[in-house]
Amino acid sequence: MITKRIIPCLDVRDGRVVKGTNFLGLRDVSSPVKLADYYSRCGADELVFYDITASAEGRALFTDILREVASTIFIPLTVGGGINSVDDFDRVLKCGADKVSVNSGAIRNPSLIGEAAKKYGDQCVVLSVDIKRVDGVFHVFAKGGREDTGMEAISWIKRGVADGAGEIVVNSIDTDGVKGGFDLEMLQAVCDAVSVPVIASGGAGCAEHFTTLFKTLPGVDAGLAASIFHFGEVAIPDLKKQLAAEGIPVRII
Repeated sequence: MITKRIIPCLDVRDGRVVKGTNFLGLRDVSSPVKLADYYSRCGADELVFYDITASAEGRALFTDILREVASTIFIPLTVGGGINSVDDFDRVLKCGADKVSVNSGAIRNPSLIGEAAKKYGDQCVVLSVDIKRVDGVFHVFAKGGREDTGMEAISWIKRGVADGAGEIVVNSIDTDGVKGGFDLEMLQAVCDAVSVPVIASGGAGCAEHFTTLFKTLPGVDAGLAASIFHFGEVAIPDLKKQLAAEGIPVRII
């Protein structure tokens, strides 16, 4: 049986990990290198590193900190932020990333997904989608959740998978940082639409939210969270023990 993955997310701005609510009100948390090392040692299955202002500021992703993070950890690393070309994929992979997450860059240039998948393989290409309800419709947002593209999210995700995205990260802006639980309705719609792994992001506030996620939506492959891990509200070893006790398959070290 395939184990469910628990993935901490490092949102990095100006070389520091930050966290906010509904993508706003960012506050400083810690050093990304220090946190990455901690998560690698305490049982996280993967780590996601987002340079959250790279796209909005129109610059390339910071690579010096990324290299240091990659050299520190012993778990798979997914990296995103400012990924606009196949050259950006190449640069980030050479810094030590295992997978590359593309969001705004794919919105601007949809052919990027197919080009990258052809060169590096579907398993390397992660389509991260920031989604918010607009008049009851799931809309794709760009530039770190700042800009409504007007695109309907499920059709965009299906297109991305058809082009070669091997994994989908569903970021619910509606539930981000609110700690009221994952956006099950949104995640169900995505799981119904694609057959590649789906990662749930946005809304985790306690261990029970992960239990509810995996029991309600067995098609979800992983749960991603930030603040509850960063601020010690939920310890990953304890979370995994609880999930295992509930009959949910997880990797325990």
